[in-house]
Amino acid sequence: MKLQKKLHKNVLITGGLQGIGKAIALTLKKRGDCVFVFDHVAKEDKRVEELKNFGIYYFLVDISDTKSIDHGFFQLFDILKNDSLDILVNNAGITRDSLAIRMDEKNWDDVFDVNLKGAFFCCKFAIKRMMRQSKSYIINISSIVGKTGNVGQINYAASKAGLISITKTLAAEYGKRNILVNAIAPGFIQTDMTKKLDENIKNAILQRISLKRFGEPNEVAYLVEFLTGGKADYITGSVIDLNGGLF
Repeated sequence: MKLQKKLHKNVLITGGLQGIGKAIALTLKKRGDCVFVFDHVAKEDKRVEELKNFGIYYFLVDISDTKSIDHGFFQLFDILKNDSLDILVNNAGITRDSLAIRMDEKNWDDVFDVNLKGAFFCCKFAIKRMMRQSKSYIINISSIVGKTGNVGQINYAASKAGLISITKTLAAEYGKRNILVNAIAPGFIQTDMTKKLDENIKNAILQRISLKRFGEPNEVAYLVEFLTGGKADYITGSVIDLNGGLF
């Protein structure tokens, strides 16, 4: 008797409790995937309970700490057993904004530890499993400022630019293993972070966006869904802009 082909994918999303990460988690869960989330919030938090109500697994992991990442993957693989890890989405990210001459070492290190170092070590742990599989996907959520820079965000912009370089390097190294590695560079997406912007700043940004609106988290999620759905399997090492025409 012919074995039935596995219909769902096993997905790990970092920073999946809110904003873009949550939208990705819910979208892929709706597709029928088995979704796991790494985030750094107590399990009693109502956001964790909300994800669990959707049938999403949650692991308390500090992405800035390689030992915590190691432990998170140990727990994940213990659940998966010999099953595959099909998709990794590196979404976790923080900001510590300041003009360059005021930037202190801690704020520099905090941003790089989460946005760049943490993302790389998640890739490393995932790839060790993915190398034994027929096909896998890694999606790194970068940012438009990783390509353009941004006043007051030198640490954030540099970390997101580094994530683009990680994407291209891993795509080159592991394409022969059919691990497809791409980055998405969102523009201004309607999240808690953008809601806190001064109205004058918002209006100035909107004037530069061709579509005259901010993006929605679901629009990033739909792109992740497309890239990992089997109909975009000749795309790897790419950085895809999703910015409403902000140039």
